Amino acid sequence: MAYYAAQGVGVTLLTCTLGEEGEILVPALAQLASDRADQLGGYRISELAAAMGHLGITDHRYLGGPGRFRDSGMMGTPANNHPRAFWRADADGAIFDTAVAAAVDVIREVRPQVVVTYDPNGQYGHPDHIIAHRVATTAVDAAADPAYDQVARAPWRVTKTYWTAAPRSVLRRQQAAMRAAGKSFLGVENIEDLPFGVEDDEVTTAVHAVGFGDAKMRALAEHATQVTVDGDFFALSNHLGREIESTEYFRLVRGVLGPARGDDGWESDLFDGLTT
Repeated sequence: MAYYAAQGVGVTLLTCTLGEEGEILVPALAQLASDRADQLGGYRISELAAAMGHLGITDHRYLGGPGRFRDSGMMGTPANNHPRAFWRADADGAIFDTAVAAAVDVIREVRPQVVVTYDPNGQYGHPDHIIAHRVATTAVDAAADPAYDQVARAPWRVTKTYWTAAPRSVLRRQQAAMRAAGKSFLGVENIEDLPFGVEDDEVTTAVHAVGFGDAKMRALAEHATQVTVDGDFFALSNHLGREIESTEYFRLVRGVLGPARGDDGWESDLFDGLTT
């Protein structure tokens, strides 16, 4: 449950919950589960810190502070109704406004040129991802509005806003790679049956992080309670695998695409076209 703000070469990571409701892949840590000791969120703080170390991220915040908002679990589960569940912001305007104010405070402090968040479906329908998208989108507007006085910092206008994206052509290639390796891919036969994925013409940007694939793999491996890494593949706690790739894909939804394009017509840098 995260979105990112970046300025120049610096990156600020803002996560919205501690991931308290996640499934646990490590049997020795099963007692941390939400229906037992309920300590998974605290454990995952250390996992995230270790992962960020591999990626060189040094500025990390929790929305409203650690534990202010709780992991809501998957859609339709009892965890959605926990008193601190982030998903409660969907129906409770006061909770939503509190989350937006916390995000505006970070945006106005960090003053990012670019903000990246989930798409409206939260990538695959996770309730906290959906709220993260809504909060991020609202906060970007509010941060630029001089009339928004819930945060005592000077207004700041973000130049470009992106949603994360998964091109269907890439998903098809990943599916073929998984099958060739004798592994299951996301539990579907047809890519169109996935709850995420967009056609290639909806993608605007592909960041080819050549040389950083190993760092990405090491960072994923640090989330041992939630992710298994096997060679060039990884699987979340649902055991449905994907191929690890160095390229990340995005959709520009606010701002102007930069002039530098590859043969596919996509930007290759989130900061393309920015002058300051």
